[in-house]
Amino acid sequence: MTTKLVLADAQGEKSQRDPTFAVAFGAGGARGLAHAHVINALDELGIRPVAIAGSSMGAIMGAGMSAGMTGSEIRAYTLETVGNRGALANRLWSLGPSSMRGTDGGFRFGQFNIEHVLKALLPQAIPADFQGLGIPLKVIATDYYGRSEVVLEEGSLGPALAASAAIPGIFMPVTVNGRIMVDGGIFNPVPYDHLMDMADVVIGVDVVGAPEGDGLSPPSRMESIFGANQLMMQSTISFQLKLQPPHVLLRPPVNHFRVMDFLKAKDIFDYTLPVKEDLKRAVDAIHLAARA
Repeated sequence: MTTKLVLADAQGEKSQRDPTFAVAFGAGGARGLAHAHVINALDELGIRPVAIAGSSMGAIMGAGMSAGMTGSEIRAYTLETVGNRGALANRLWSLGPSSMRGTDGGFRFGQFNIEHVLKALLPQAIPADFQGLGIPLKVIATDYYGRSEVVLEEGSLGPALAASAAIPGIFMPVTVNGRIMVDGGIFNPVPYDHLMDMADVVIGVDVVGAPEGDGLSPPSRMESIFGANQLMMQSTISFQLKLQPPHVLLRPPVNHFRVMDFLKAKDIFDYTLPVKEDLKRAVDAIHLAARA
């Protein structure tokens, strides 16, 4: 974590005001459930971010916070839905064949329509449009054919969240503004760079993780695919950190979990709980530095 910070006004004089905060929630699938602890810590500290950015699962969690949900509410809702085998099966079963039907009307076996999935799973607190959010939210997606990062922050929220979380090979791409979009984590796994000019303190939360094993046993086919994706995203994050790190970088212990381990929600919450105190200590250090 980077915690040193000096606040100054336009003339360079030290400011006595409290710093403003912004937070970037990173991509990571089920590992992104750890973001609820970060939100909970901010709740308990009385910190309301001036802006939020998110990629993939981080965009979904960020939307929950921006809509006014507390970290505790997000945790409880998660355990009642995607963390509950029976409840999850019932919600997905209710989708029927539409869960594999694309916007062109055709079926794509092996790939799910994430727009339909999110409609069945997202809490009602999340509004239909960006303008209904209480905190400005930047949702990161990847323009597949444009080979570029896209920042979505106005219009319909549902398609934007779906596009940001459309993990290739698991979910179908999503069309937004006439462009084919996929997972935002491909280009920007922890999009803190979009917040650096918006707040005194920018918090980045990296839940990408890394392959874990004994170093001797070869990974399975699926493990190697998802593990390689983790390594590529970590390479991107390393490059970003060399250019400009956030003021606080949090890395919850998520290596033990896989991208689709949503049924292990309780274990993820329990295992990643230390990140809550990590953030509180970092914020305490920032306040001390600002007033020293």
